[in-house]
Amino acid sequence: MSRPLYSKAKTVTNLIRKYSGLKTQSHQALYNPLLSPVFGSGFLSKEEDPVKRFERKFFTIKTMANIDKGLFTYPNDTPVVYLECEKAFLALESSEKRYAHHLSKASYYGGLIVLAQTSPESPLIFNLIHQIFSKKTVEEVRDIALNKAGFIEEEFQAFMVYVCGFYTNMGNYKGFGDSKFIPNLPQEKLEALVNALTSSITESNNILELWSLVKDSMFSLDQRKQFLGLGEMGVTTYFSSNCTLKDAEFVNRFFKVRGIEGYNNRCFKHMKNGATTYEIRVASIAPRDNSEPDVFEGASFTMTGGDYSSLLELVNAELEQAKTSASNETEVHMVEKYIESFATGSLDAHKDGSRFWIKNKGPIIETYIGFIETYRDPSGVRGEFEGFVAVVNKPMSAKFSVLVEKAETLLKLLPWDQVLEKDTFLRPDFTSLDVVSFAGSGIPAGINIPNYDEIRQNEGFKNVSLGNVIPASYKDAKMPFVSSEDKALMDKYRVESFEVQVGLHELLGHGSGKLLRREKGELNFDEAAVKNILQAGEELKYYEEGETYDSVFTTIGSAYEECRAECVGLYLSLDKDVLRIFGHEGDEAEDVIYTNWLSMVFAGVAKALEMYAPATNAWLQAHSQARYAILQVMLEADGLLRIEERTGEDGNPDLLIKLERSKISTEGKRVIGDFLRKLQVFKATANVKGAKALFDKYTEVKEPWSKWRDIVLARRTPRKLFVQANTEISGEDIILRNYEASPSGLIKSWTDRFAGKEASLYKALTDIYNKDKDQFKF
Repeated sequence: MSRPLYSKAKTVTNLIRKYSGLKTQSHQALYNPLLSPVFGSGFLSKEEDPVKRFERKFFTIKTMANIDKGLFTYPNDTPVVYLECEKAFLALESSEKRYAHHLSKASYYGGLIVLAQTSPESPLIFNLIHQIFSKKTVEEVRDIALNKAGFIEEEFQAFMVYVCGFYTNMGNYKGFGDSKFIPNLPQEKLEALVNALTSSITESNNILELWSLVKDSMFSLDQRKQFLGLGEMGVTTYFSSNCTLKDAEFVNRFFKVRGIEGYNNRCFKHMKNGATTYEIRVASIAPRDNSEPDVFEGASFTMTGGDYSSLLELVNAELEQAKTSASNETEVHMVEKYIESFATGSLDAHKDGSRFWIKNKGPIIETYIGFIETYRDPSGVRGEFEGFVAVVNKPMSAKFSVLVEKAETLLKLLPWDQVLEKDTFLRPDFTSLDVVSFAGSGIPAGINIPNYDEIRQNEGFKNVSLGNVIPASYKDAKMPFVSSEDKALMDKYRVESFEVQVGLHELLGHGSGKLLRREKGELNFDEAAVKNILQAGEELKYYEEGETYDSVFTTIGSAYEECRAECVGLYLSLDKDVLRIFGHEGDEAEDVIYTNWLSMVFAGVAKALEMYAPATNAWLQAHSQARYAILQVMLEADGLLRIEERTGEDGNPDLLIKLERSKISTEGKRVIGDFLRKLQVFKATANVKGAKALFDKYTEVKEPWSKWRDIVLARRTPRKLFVQANTEISGEDIILRNYEASPSGLIKSWTDRFAGKEASLYKALTDIYNKDKDQFKF
């Protein structure tokens, strides 16, 4: 920042401070003449303290040049791995393969919705890169880049890796971490490639047009665009850009009073003639008639439909085909309800589909589809689209079945009173699956669904462990911050220990615990018994009718629940009977326990801090925030864990994890048990205030961790990018097409995935962008 502008900034700051108590709209006029010479008219907003707004803008200008772009790019050596599923798929019957094929297509078409749920520009970036690689092979694009656009090999590799990252995350923000990533090459170089491609591709005018629309947003690292978030905290497309956290809280209050859930909608705020209208736009094929506005606390709410309609039409067309190959009537009814939900926007229909899903016990083909996980909605209630198709792995599923059989016994080992546990444990289907197709912003290792409270608590749920994801994720993994001895153990037992952790996390973590609530005027718990377990003077709280866990815990809900489930996994992994179920006894069982606890510490150190943004004091990923909290709890135990700063073999600052094996079953169990009990009490009693105070304590990043974060970032390793197979119709058969584990193989898999649908997808995504663009002005 220049000295004259700096002096003017200091002067204006002092003037603002002098009048900072003047908050009324009439006094805004006093500020604007002072600020408009520097920032333009209308700079101030009555919704934000003027001093904070000015200082935020000032420091943004000052620090933009110092951004470490390495934090926002994929390195050229980002590993690409193949998700193996051929053995499982080839074992299917012909009708099962056809069922899997159409469900896979439905999932992938629906997965494109994530583009519009990520950033305003993502649908058009997808169109741009998909137009390029559907008209030219990777080899042809490379030849043009090197011979006509002035690229060197490293720059073309950077472009390829960016495309792979974009496809894998379904947008230009990381699905794990919510940070933006940009191409790791100059903007002018990519523009040169676009121009060169334009001259070699017939009917390529749309490529130039797309480039002109996305080039600035694709490369922008303005402070607000670095991360996903609400208001000044980042970018979101779940709300229009003029919405703040106060708006989100107000909308949540309206939803609660009206009995609305937000899984399949978005919120756009419209201001006209001093009046505020919130448009709640529902995902559906059918548009909704504009009914009379619903006036609530002085604002109007309107419900509209048709969001993502073109893509949902493609989803339903495939679901109709899948229905004809379903193996039983339960599957038929399940698919019919999904079709109804996507056609009409009815969340009740999707819930009914989920009810049929949990009744479909032991299917060969497992699948789930819809607006599912709420991690990326800044208010924690809207679901990102997700769809998967997988084949049951029978040997590992048999182990999970034994775990389910022993669940009631294991639940009694958890460190909370029986009054906080469900009256009856609803035994779920728990299977290990080899993923054939997974569409969304990333592939997890395990899932516990559905997320609807009334179904999970009263009717049941399913657990799935995505068995082929785990070994692929850990293949050739680099592990900084551990000793050579610990690395050898991690190499040997990390997959096995993670299978135990996932099983306990999903079944007895997410599947445990009661929500104390009022239902139909009656309390579902013994009031006296609950009061006995509360701390002295602590008020009894519970969920009122119409409230859900997501609506009460909102922004901290996902990370808090992941933390609770992870603690359950650690705590119960100490039980020898659990280890025996998974085939581990004696010294090997002890090694698996140690590896599991060490893996949690490793994740809390090596991965979690990468997902923390100091500038906004925000955690960018629920699991990472959870694991950091657990790390801090373990550091409180006497003699259990130390993190030491050292000099690495390369001469640069390094860290070393020292976990005392002999203390895990004593001090480790004690501190995790005490913490877990607190987590459960606060969750069960809807005490979000107490939960937030506890969680904030353990997720605060202070010294030495704020300093050590630089060490973690310097030694970070990129997450693997998965190449998935495609299914194709070949006469009467369905075949599986595999691809090499490389950037070119990954890109080829995506161009094949939508072959023949390029025009319809281009139009669908362009229509979504055009419909949305006026709502997002970041």
